[in-house]
Amino acid sequence: MRRFALLLSVILSLVVGDMTSAGEAPLRPWQKNPWYWSYHGKPLLLIGGSDDDNLFQWPEKEFIGQLDRLAAAGGNVIRNTMSDRKDKGFEVYPFKQLDDGKYDLNDWNDKYWARVERLLRETHARGIFVQIEIWDRFDYTDSGKSNRWQIHPYNPRNNVNYTYKESGFARRYPDHPGANKQPFFFTTPQQRNNETVLRFQQRFVDKLLSVTLQFDNVLYCIDNETNGDEKWSRYWAEYIKQKASSHGTPIYVTEMWDDWNLKARRHKRTFDHPELYDFVDVSQNNHNKGQQHWDNFLYVRQYLSRHPRPMNTTKTYGATGNKFGHTDQDAIERFWRHLLAGAASARFHRPDSGLGLNDKAVACLRAARMLEAIVPLWDVLPANELLSDRAANEAFLAADKGKAYILYFPTGGEVGIDLSGAPKSLVGQWINIDTGEAGDRQQLHGGKKIKLSPPGKGNWVVAIVAR
Repeated sequence: MRRFALLLSVILSLVVGDMTSAGEAPLRPWQKNPWYWSYHGKPLLLIGGSDDDNLFQWPEKEFIGQLDRLAAAGGNVIRNTMSDRKDKGFEVYPFKQLDDGKYDLNDWNDKYWARVERLLRETHARGIFVQIEIWDRFDYTDSGKSNRWQIHPYNPRNNVNYTYKESGFARRYPDHPGANKQPFFFTTPQQRNNETVLRFQQRFVDKLLSVTLQFDNVLYCIDNETNGDEKWSRYWAEYIKQKASSHGTPIYVTEMWDDWNLKARRHKRTFDHPELYDFVDVSQNNHNKGQQHWDNFLYVRQYLSRHPRPMNTTKTYGATGNKFGHTDQDAIERFWRHLLAGAASARFHRPDSGLGLNDKAVACLRAARMLEAIVPLWDVLPANELLSDRAANEAFLAADKGKAYILYFPTGGEVGIDLSGAPKSLVGQWINIDTGEAGDRQQLHGGKKIKLSPPGKGNWVVAIVAR
C-alpha cells in the first residue's frame, strides 16, 4: 500500500504541473541551478537542526516532538546516522539477540527496522528530508571512555557467526577511530577482501535499502567524517547505486571526509568524481571560523564550478562550553555564512557540539525562511566584492546584482555597499536572527554606493529589493 500511495502522490503532482520527468528522482539537484536541491522540480533550500544524530532510535513521544518542533520552525532536513551506540539506554541493534545473549547476524531485530521505517514515514509526512550516513567509525571503537566495540554484535565474542580468527578482528580497539586500525573498514574486494565480514555488511545495507528506497525524501552519505581508505568509500557508493538502479530508483550519494581544510587532497576524492558522488558534504569546514570559513567554502564552489553540485553542511558545529572551544555565536555565524555563500543544506549539529534544535537554532531557521520569502537564496551569488570599508568577518553579502541584495552582520558594524547597478528606489527589510523576527523596513537609494549598518548589536540580516 505504501508504494502505491507514493506512486499516486507522484502522479498527482505531475497532473498539477510538476516538472519531474519519468525515471528521475523527485529529490534531485535542481536543473535550473544545480547548486541547490529540488523536489518534484521545485527548488528547495534544506535547513534544520536536531538534538541527536540518530533520531530514529528515540522513543515515540520525544521523536515526534522533535520533528514537530523542527517543522514548526521552518526546518526541513535532519541528519540520521544508522548508529546503534548504546549511549542513552534506549538504542537497539539491528540484529536478533538469542536467548544466550549473543547475536545472530543472519537474523534481524524487528524493533530496529521498525524505527527506521517510522523515521522515514514521519519525516516524509512533514516534508522533512533525511541525509542518512550508513557507517559511523565511532560505533566500533573502545577509545576514550567508550566500550562500544566490547558490546557490539560485530565483535566475534558477541555473535554466533564467526570467530576472531575467521573475521580478523581483535578483542579491543582502544585508539581513536581516526587511526584507521579497525579492520571493519577494510573488508571490500579491493582492500583485504574479507568475505567473512563483508557478506554481513552487505546484508545490512541491503536491508537498509529495502526500507529507504520506499521513500523519496532520502539522501545518502557513506560515512561520518572519515579519513579512511578511498576504496572503502567507492565500493559502498557503487554498491548502493547499483542496488538502487536495479530497484528502478535513482539515488544521490556523497562521502564526508574528516579534513577541516577543504583544500586537502582527500576532499578531491569526491570533488573530482561527479559521476559517482552526486553532491558534496563539507561539514568539517565548520571547525573553521570567520573569514577563513567563508573563503574555504568559496574555494570549493569555485573548484566545482565545471560540474556544479549541491554543497551540504549537515553538521554546523558551535556551542558555548563544548570540547572544541566553539561558542553559540560561532554556530550562528557559520550557518549564515554558508547560506549566503551558497550551501544547499545547512543543519545545526547536535549538543553539545552544536545548538541542536534549541531556541537559538529555531530563531535562525525562522529568520532564514523569512529571508527566503523575500529573496530566494538560489537567486543570489556571493558578492563581497561589492562591500567596502569592511573589516574581516564584519559583514557578508550575496546578490543578484541590480535586483536583490542580502547583507549579514554578525555583531554590528558599518560597511559600504555598491548599489550603483540597482534601481534608485529600494527597500531594506531587516530581520533579527537572534529572535527570528522581522525588524524595521528601511528606505534606501540605489544607483550609488551607500553606507549601511544594522539596527543594533547581535546577528542581523537585511534583504534589499526594489520598491
